[in-house]
Amino acid sequence: MTDLEAELRAAVRGEVRFDTTARALTTMDASNYRRVPLGVVAPRDADDVAAALDVCRERGVPVVARGGGTSIAGQATGTGVVLDFTRHMNRVLALDPGARTAVVQPGLVLDRLQEAAAPHGLRFGPDPSTHSRCTLGGMIGNNSCGSHSVAWGTTADNVRELAVVTARGRRLRLGPGWAGAPEGLRTLVEGELARLRTGFPELPRRISGYALDALLPERGADVARSFCGSEGTLGVLTEAVVRLVEAPRARALAVLGYADESAAAQAAAGLLPYRPLTVEGMAADLVPSPAVLPRGGAWLFVEAGGESEAEARARAEVIRRAADVVDALVVTDPGGQRALWRVREDASGTATRMPDGTEAWPGWEDCAVPPARLGAYLRDFRALLAAHGLRGTPYGHFGDGCIHVRIDFDLLTGKGVARFRAFSEELADLVVAHGGSLSGEHGDGQARAELLPRMYGAQTVALFERAKAVWDPDDLLNPGMLVRPHPLDANLRFAPLPRRPVDVAFGYPADGGDFPAAVRRCVGVAKCRTTTVGGPSVMCPSFRATGEEEHSTRGRARLLHEMLAGEVITDGWRSTEVRDALDLCLSCKGCRSDCPVGVDMATYKAEFLHHHYAGRRRPAAHHSMGRLPQWLRAVDRTRTAPLVNAMAGIRPLARLGKRLGGIAAEREIPRLAPKTFSRWWGGRRRPAGARGTEVVLWPDTFTEHLTPSVGRAAVRVLEAAGLDVTLPPAPPRRRSRVCCGLTYVSTGQLDRARTVMRRTLDRMTPVLESGAPVVVLEPSCAAALRTDLPELLSDDPRAQRLASRVLTFAECLDRLAPEWIPPRLDRPAVGQTHCHQHAVLGDGPDRRLRAAAGLTGELSGGCCGLAGDFGFARGHYAVSAACAEEQLLPAVREAPEGAVVLADGFSCRTQLEQLGGVRGRHLAEVLAEGMDARPAPEDAP
Repeated sequence: MTDLEAELRAAVRGEVRFDTTARALTTMDASNYRRVPLGVVAPRDADDVAAALDVCRERGVPVVARGGGTSIAGQATGTGVVLDFTRHMNRVLALDPGARTAVVQPGLVLDRLQEAAAPHGLRFGPDPSTHSRCTLGGMIGNNSCGSHSVAWGTTADNVRELAVVTARGRRLRLGPGWAGAPEGLRTLVEGELARLRTGFPELPRRISGYALDALLPERGADVARSFCGSEGTLGVLTEAVVRLVEAPRARALAVLGYADESAAAQAAAGLLPYRPLTVEGMAADLVPSPAVLPRGGAWLFVEAGGESEAEARARAEVIRRAADVVDALVVTDPGGQRALWRVREDASGTATRMPDGTEAWPGWEDCAVPPARLGAYLRDFRALLAAHGLRGTPYGHFGDGCIHVRIDFDLLTGKGVARFRAFSEELADLVVAHGGSLSGEHGDGQARAELLPRMYGAQTVALFERAKAVWDPDDLLNPGMLVRPHPLDANLRFAPLPRRPVDVAFGYPADGGDFPAAVRRCVGVAKCRTTTVGGPSVMCPSFRATGEEEHSTRGRARLLHEMLAGEVITDGWRSTEVRDALDLCLSCKGCRSDCPVGVDMATYKAEFLHHHYAGRRRPAAHHSMGRLPQWLRAVDRTRTAPLVNAMAGIRPLARLGKRLGGIAAEREIPRLAPKTFSRWWGGRRRPAGARGTEVVLWPDTFTEHLTPSVGRAAVRVLEAAGLDVTLPPAPPRRRSRVCCGLTYVSTGQLDRARTVMRRTLDRMTPVLESGAPVVVLEPSCAAALRTDLPELLSDDPRAQRLASRVLTFAECLDRLAPEWIPPRLDRPAVGQTHCHQHAVLGDGPDRRLRAAAGLTGELSGGCCGLAGDFGFARGHYAVSAACAEEQLLPAVREAPEGAVVLADGFSCRTQLEQLGGVRGRHLAEVLAEGMDARPAPEDAP
């Protein structure tokens, strides 16, 4: 333990962490920059903050205040001590509906404030697209805005008072009328009144530099407002009194289609007189599926409010008629509006990849110009990109003239970094020429602070330095930001990554086979840190269960980045820090679909475990559950399923077996079926008569040995739908059957997985030649065949051919038997969409099939928490149960009488049975039972 760590532990009551994991997790924010801190302190209150500052000041150690760490200009990184406010100082302390104010702590996530204010018909006006994880402290530090700033302004416009601790330990209460001003600030301002009145451009999104003009007497000498946007360089925020606004009772969203982004930008300013709540813009490049949008090459998202749905719609229709559009859509349904807003909010992640997969980066993420000049600015901006051979797709707050863009900078080579600097300098001049601000939302940080003299001039920047000296004479707080900045091309986070290819097992086709490029996908927008899951989304269940950054997708990606960098984590694939962080990854694959940039942590985990345990002893669970198909086939060959079940029912033997197998003591061992699905199939009579389209039913391990009733039900339904059901070719005696390799992949036994997969492809060769579709009942196995198989066997063309043939049960009926009418059940349905189905397969056909059968209601999102071997492994039970309690179990408990509990995955059904005492059923079983209950057709006359 270092002396600094020891002193901090003695001084503060909150957590002090100087370990490798804590440091590695905080080397980066959502920017291009990286700095390695000494340690992290999670203060419990303002006293802890003051104590930590005292220790750091005496030792000359810099301090960085950090909320969610989603800043994109580098201001949430530092080389000293990081203060993490998200752990303890994260509450709404008071809310006064009459005064329309709230007292909040800096680590409070914006959505939690909105939830507290909503019952009173109130909300906090500014709402960045990261509202589900950005903190009020971070918003105040950056003077964040969001999509509703045309109606409710920036964060600074909505701050009343701020409680601050200065670097020298003074506690100030900032407000208007010079309230809380440190000694010397008023004298400094009164000596520079002329400069403050003339040196700051007038535009709604001027965030760059210090807001010293808020201290002018005609503006109320508002010290709190001036503090906003100071990026943690002047003082440490411990509490804020913020203004709340009345939320419209109803909203309508007008989506206006234009030919291109310039036309949309040109039109935006003309809509402001109609007093919309938002005027957001984006182009087609950022929309994965424009089918949900009206015709056009670019769109404005214009929101109108009203006391009723009719009033909101009427206002939106007025805006639509006033706009010269290619096409338009007005939506009043809240669900439809949320779906459309998700398209816009995910742009911050989608923009990190060009349409061809090329990486794109921040750095010039949020310049702002007067709204009336936006169209002209965008044309000049596009020309500048072309002149430098760069690409980027602008989007953002068109109504405020603020543009977000990620650009395909090459930040890996010296030549590329030099072009990054040259472009940055020329773009700064272009923004200034249009009367704009280098930052319109996220602050200057390291990305733009060096260029502030181009916007303000040297004398005003010198005034910023004098103001910084008044507040923080020792330059203790976030040095190198805003004043005396680090060069914009220093401390780039890509510099320490290996330049040579890393030998890996998976093919990583979306990243050119480059594992570091796959890890670089995580840009830190932190959607995985969302603390509540809504709708069908899944990511990230382990973070929601623990609240720990290292158990978020972003945290794990950061640790993998540092593992590759080799500076903080020095033992590479053998790293215990990475292993422990990945240990609670459920491999739910939720991030593959829910992460805006498509991080696939389940694959990264399997890759890591493959290398980590190469030539080493593996955990017992990797053998007992990772090789489950082998054990179950052995039981089948020896016909010992009744014996195994009997032994599992003897408690001392079961306890011993679980202990030896690395299985959680709290778990019950599932019972094996006395007759496997294949043995049932071999003894059945095929239906006589004409046969329809041939489909091959995949006998996955779970259906084969544990729930053959699912397979029998599926055969009945598929044959009733007129399909000719067959099984894969029977194996020679004592040889393994087909297997997707899922259990080997999830435990990182990738060499074994490839052997099993190649053997399966050999067995499936006749099927591939016949062209028959392959129906897979277990969603996790279908996902493994669709994704893991071709990515592990990228050198075998048969893998992709098989992957392309895979259909789920519902997909098969939807595509191959569209005229079949399922039995009419007319019952509510509850349960959970399988996480792998959500992430990889999609559930559109399932929804249509349920609707046709009269199964009403929405299935919940999230993850059941069992997740294959995860919930059975020793040490995972508590997290597994917490995941189930998030959505699945409450949904089942609150289900109406007579509801069908649907769970297509074996893990989901097992979790429901063991934790909820409820029997879940595969959709095939429910339909087969409905066929039994359906009245026989009357004989024809």
